[in-house]
Amino acid sequence: MSDESGTERYLRLTVELTVEVQDLGALQAAALKEINHPDADLDDDERREQAEMVSADDSGATALQWLIEPDHVLGLIEHVEQIEPREAVLGVEPSEGPSDEEDEHDHEHGHDHKH
Repeated sequence: MSDESGTERYLRLTVELTVEVQDLGALQAAALKEINHPDADLDDDERREQAEMVSADDSGATALQWLIEPDHVLGLIEHVEQIEPREAVLGVEPSEGPSDEEDEHDHEHGHDHKH
């Protein structure tokens, strides 16, 4: 739903989320299922290439990229339906784990959304 008056507004969300990979095999299997899904916009060579990348990455980052959609991120914004994703750039990289600074930041703003 876009504004007919030509006064569209765009907001760029920056989200930093640290996740713990508890079962790498299950994460990779879920990503491979997405890669091989008939709706995935990939030809056979691309499917094979992506599957190899997911299987070779023992951090799980490549697999996780296949499982996050812009609509999922919008699910973090409750009670608002008047927005829709237009563009998404997603980067997933290995982390040393949650930092103390991140924990303090969460409490500072009073948000305890642990999904």
